[in-house]
Amino acid sequence: MALQYHTKLDVGDIAPYVLLPGDPKRVATVASYWDEAHLVADNREHVTYTGTYKGKEVSVMGHGMGISSISIYTFELYNFYGVKRIIRTGSCGAYQPNLHIGDIVIAQGACDNSNYAAQYNLPGTFAPIADYEMLSAAVEKAKSMGVKYAVGNILASE
Repeated sequence: MALQYHTKLDVGDIAPYVLLPGDPKRVATVASYWDEAHLVADNREHVTYTGTYKGKEVSVMGHGMGISSISIYTFELYNFYGVKRIIRTGSCGAYQPNLHIGDIVIAQGACDNSNYAAQYNLPGTFAPIADYEMLSAAVEKAKSMGVKYAVGNILASE
């Protein structure tokens, strides 16, 4: 397989588990917490590191802003690189007055107002939901750390 146009990743560059912050400037910071990490791609705003964290092979890649951007990268990661899990990390706004800057939001489902699903011929209204085991593990970790968190649906909007 040739390098993908957008990611400039080769087979083997990306781990089965990928953290996906929007801001490419956060990528190196995330990778700095790992046992070992190395830069595998730097194309446009999409910086990618792969390494290990507690013995698990992981990658982190910036996806840029907006649904259009994240849709390109998630499609390529799942369809060309054998990625098993993607965890979107980063910042967001909030509609609920009880949420404040720095609070942790654990997304149970994601709704959007884009035409993303139609371009892949997905029937009906498609709202991705979190893997239950990952969702439960995130909630338990937040509880054990004593951090303020909220679980619920999110809205992705251009």
